[in-house]
Formats: sequence, structure tokens, C-alpha cells
Amino acid sequence: MTSQSIKSAWKKLFSSAPEQLGKMKSVDGLISAFNANIDAVIKVSGTQLLEIIEKNHFDQQNLLAQGERNIQSPEDAIRGLLHCFRNGIAEEWLLRDETVFRWLQNHIGYDKLQMGGQGGIVANVMAVCGVNPVYVHCASLPEEQAGLFLNLDNLLTTDSQGQLGKAHGTIRQEDIPLIHWIIEFDIGDQITLNNEVITCPKSNRFIATYDPLNFKLAIDPNYARAMSQSDLNLDYVILSGYQMLRENLPDGGSGRERIDTSIDLIRDWKKTNPNAILHLEMASTQDESMRKHLLDSLAKEVDSLGFNERELIDLLEVMGEDECLNICNANTNSVNLFEGMKKVQAYTGCPRLQLHMFGLYMTLQKKGFRISPEQNRNGMQLAAVIAAAKAGTGAIDKHEVLLWAKDHEVSDTGIKELKDLTDHIQQAEEEQSFTETGISRVQDFDLIAVPTILIEKPITLVGMGDTISSISLVGAQ
Repeated sequence: MTSQSIKSAWKKLFSSAPEQLGKMKSVDGLISAFNANIDAVIKVSGTQLLEIIEKNHFDQQNLLAQGERNIQSPEDAIRGLLHCFRNGIAEEWLLRDETVFRWLQNHIGYDKLQMGGQGGIVANVMAVCGVNPVYVHCASLPEEQAGLFLNLDNLLTTDSQGQLGKAHGTIRQEDIPLIHWIIEFDIGDQITLNNEVITCPKSNRFIATYDPLNFKLAIDPNYARAMSQSDLNLDYVILSGYQMLRENLPDGGSGRERIDTSIDLIRDWKKTNPNAILHLEMASTQDESMRKHLLDSLAKEVDSLGFNERELIDLLEVMGEDECLNICNANTNSVNLFEGMKKVQAYTGCPRLQLHMFGLYMTLQKKGFRISPEQNRNGMQLAAVIAAAKAGTGAIDKHEVLLWAKDHEVSDTGIKELKDLTDHIQQAEEEQSFTETGISRVQDFDLIAVPTILIEKPITLVGMGDTISSISLVGAQ
């Protein structure tokens, strides 16, 4: 088949998106926990970046050097940004020094404030898609944070007394704002440093995070109690926010203990809703000991894991899968990442793994998983449409925007990755082409792959992975 005929086949499959979106209204209760914060978003050019470097007299050679992926000085913040700019990748680096936080305020600033944190982003997405109700956890809920939740009656959280109410109108006066910097850059942009011309290969973003509450996975006890009530109905629990934990926390606590405490709480929630599907969004967890503990504990209890290509490679690192890791690093493509997914599944035993990479989404799930391959494909297609709407319009805060991209064709990049994956899995001859259907059996697993819609010059990429993972799962009705 030609690429155009394959695109036509997928356009027909993608026509299910409106129906799938409508089905999300049938979902009966969803928890989104634990992290919500305020994102300060700004797009920078290579020219602006160079001005900042020269104005602050930063050592250009140091800025291009490899080092720890955390921020202890203003120079580290720019080093992290350049690392992502140079490689066209997204990473989140943490900072704990208030002086550096103030430097970012004064020297970087922001274009706009928007909802941040996987928990907050997923809550808004699920609510605007019609899930009713959505219960969102907030470690801190000042007026600035409350105003970033969509003004929807189906989006709820707890107030200072533990009463559930509309998140948009619930304010805890004593709470402090938690602000993260999202610094975006464009494909093809350039900067010359240390006599080297650096060209950005892919639009992406760098995240610099200062968040004393989510750093320690602070959990609101009122919310924890409310979600444990016996009369609460839940179909899904989507977990996130662990990526900021460290083995030794600034307050003297242990990141390992915070993970274990959350697991005990999640088990309580599960007791009253044993059929609820648990999904963990891994995110970019920099502390290797925390990444390993998550894999050895929570990842083995949930029904579904979500990650991007970089996060998958990070998991392979702590699993000791050096050969597979090196192959994925050298060639980050669908074939090698699929092999990496099989390694993670074998290690964790998790029945459903979902990867979102540039141009292609892949789900690997055990045969007989409660969501059929066809349902999963429909959810992934809906996620592709809504993610493209987010990239193309800049916001999916109104229901009528969600299907903005429903008539767009899937990308050439996605088709190529799908073709390569088809050749790799060596389908049985009697099966319809994986390239046309995106569904195949691989040993004891179903493999579902969907080429995505790519927006050439996206307005925003913030929260894209969280949007994709949550809709792929919850939209698979």
C-alpha cells in the first residue's frame, strides 16, 4: 500500500472520534491525583537566549557540558534549557533554592499562567471531555490555582473543611501558589555558542520546577478521607506527581516513605471501588532511587503505566537493561521502543503499558485485558485528535474545540514508524495488515499502534503527554 492509501484507511478509522468523545460522559467517577500547580509559560528564541547568556556573563562552554539534571544556579537553568533545545527533547529539572527561583522571575518571566501538574491537567481534560464527576487533588489551593480549573460543575475538590465542591470556586485562603516555569522553543531555531551553531531539531519545552509541597508529595488529608468514603463511585484513578521526589527530602523525610504512604492510601480507595482501573503516569523522575522504587512498588500494583520515549529509556536504566537502553538511545524509533516496552512489562507485570512518542502511540496489553484492542485503538485515536487540537489551538478548555483536528490526516512520520513496526513483528499472513489496522497479537499480548496527527508549528506542547495518556485510557469505552 502507498502512504496515501494508508492515510485514507486511518482517516476512516479516525472517524470514530466524535462517537468516542460522547461515550466519555458515561464514565462514573475519576480521581486525578496528586499534583496540580501553576505553570508560568514562555516561548524563547535562540536570539533571546543568547541575550540572557551574554547579559549574565555565563560560561558558554559550561552551558554545553553534561552534568546533573537539576538546578542549583541560574547557569544550571540555562544549561538545562540548552540541553533540551539542542536535542529537541522535553525534560523537567528541579530547583530548591529560592534565590534561583527569584532569578527566573526577574530574567525569564512568563507570557501567561496556566494549569500545571499532571493531576491538574488531567482533571481539566477529563472534565471538559464530559467525565462526571472528576475529583482533583490539590496540595495547595490559593485563588490563583482555583482560577485555573475549568469553570465546570463536574470538576470537584475539597475545601479547608473537607467538603467537596466545585474546584473553580474553592479557595483555601491560607495556601501558597506553586509556580513552575515552562520554557518552550521552536523547531529550526538556532543559537551560536562557543563557535558552534546549534539548530533545534524539534519543537519542545524545558521545565524548571520550584514546588516545596509537591516536592514531598504532600497529600491533603481532607481529600484522602473524602475519596475513601464508601458511597463514592469510581471507574478510574489516574496517578501522577511522583517525579519530584528524592530519596532524602529537604524536610528530613524520605521519598521512599512518601511513595509507600500513597500506596496505602490508594489501596484504601480501591477497597470501596475494586473494579476501578489504576493508571500511573511515570513522568521524568530524575532521582534514580525513586524511579527504581516506583517500578518495584506502585508500578506492580497499577493496571496501566504511561510514559514517553525518554521516560521509557530512564526506566530501562534502573532495570539494568543497558543493552536495550543503549539501542533505544542510539535509535529512538518504534521498533526499539517496542522492545523496551516488553522489558518493562516483564519486569513489572503491569497488564497495560502505553507509550507516546513523536508520531506514534503504542499500547502493549495482556490478552484478555478488560479494554479490548479495538476500544483501545479508538481511545488512542481520540487522544490523537484532542492532542492535535491542543497543539493547534493552544487550549482545549471548551468542549467544541476538542474535535478541531478530526479531519486532519495522520502524519508521514507516524506512518513510517508504523510500517517499520509492522516489518519487525512479522505478522501472520492471515492477519489484516497491522499498518492498516494498528492491532496485532504478539505472543501473549495485544499490540495497538496509532499514527498521530502532527501540527507543524504548535502553539503549545505543555501537558501533551498527560492529555494523550488519560484520553487514550478513559476514551477507550
